[in-house]
Amino acid sequence: MPDLEGVLALQPTPTLTFITQQETTMKKTLTLLALSLTAWLAPAHALEIMPYTSQALMGKQQAGEVVGLHFHAAWCPTCRVQEKVFNSFKGDASVPGTMLVVDYDQERELKRELGVRSQSTLIVYKGKEQKHRSGGVTDAQALRAAWVPAP
Repeated sequence: MPDLEGVLALQPTPTLTFITQQETTMKKTLTLLALSLTAWLAPAHALEIMPYTSQALMGKQQAGEVVGLHFHAAWCPTCRVQEKVFNSFKGDASVPGTMLVVDYDQERELKRELGVRSQSTLIVYKGKEQKHRSGGVTDAQALRAAWVPAP
């Protein structure tokens, strides 16, 4: 009679394999759910960056939200440094609100209305109240602080 003990030891146990696959599937599902919720919830409190429109500014101000205007020119090296700093704030809940990027070369009427005389100007509002105005600032801590005093 053949030795069946060695043959039986090589056979996989279906129950154990099923549980392992089920656990793996559950872990993957929970991980995807957690990542989805994090991605969905984080932008509600972190800095959002979008192109300027008068409707977006008006809507954010009427809602009493923190909204900033970054007067940006593609040819401006200071603006490019600021842009990198602002992009580093995306997803950071300590920098709330929305930043609207204003095309410095195109939005002449807005610049006149707000008294903006140079590119790289940042104006931050809480609702319709101006809380901060600066020009040429590239320091990350100073730019972060521009968003914080808007309580």
